[in-house]
Amino acid sequence: MIYVIDHEDSFTYNLVHLLEGFAPTFVSNYYDLDRKKLEKSKIIVFSPGPGDPSHYPETQKIYQKYKGIKKIIGICLGFQQILYAENADIVSQKKIYHGYQSKIITLNESVLFKPSKIFLVGRYHSLKLKEPFKSSSLKITMRCVETNVAMAIEDTINNVYGFQFHPDSFLTVDGKFLIQKIIQA
Repeated sequence: MIYVIDHEDSFTYNLVHLLEGFAPTFVSNYYDLDRKKLEKSKIIVFSPGPGDPSHYPETQKIYQKYKGIKKIIGICLGFQQILYAENADIVSQKKIYHGYQSKIITLNESVLFKPSKIFLVGRYHSLKLKEPFKSSSLKITMRCVETNVAMAIEDTINNVYGFQFHPDSFLTVDGKFLIQKIIQA
């Protein structure tokens, strides 16, 4: 089962519909977690949402508890939450990308997405990872072609993955393929 933690974002159910194509999916509001279902799940997904990662301390606790035990996937805010839990700084971008299609490229560090390829993706964020960022197991695996901003992370040791963009957006070409690669990893 996939457990989606909804951070009260209008995109959450677009993401849920995409995930339901791969496995039974349960969604609950960030403020109303079902601990038994969370424990039974095989995959935990941190949804998009408003604000910044520091607004969701319970998600940070869930990440720390299940990292390396269950597969964890973060989308947009969820991507930022994973990085924030790994002591990264999340900062404002000069330009806000809401409803913006970007070209992103996979990097050699990617285990899941080889060979390197360019994807068109939908972006809806005003925050980004402040770099440089160092981690022993978390690798930046995709970047925006135009701005070089980090767009994806992989940690194949702890089974943690994330996208800054929305694979569920109509602006993302091959969104189902991108999610499928992570689910099947």
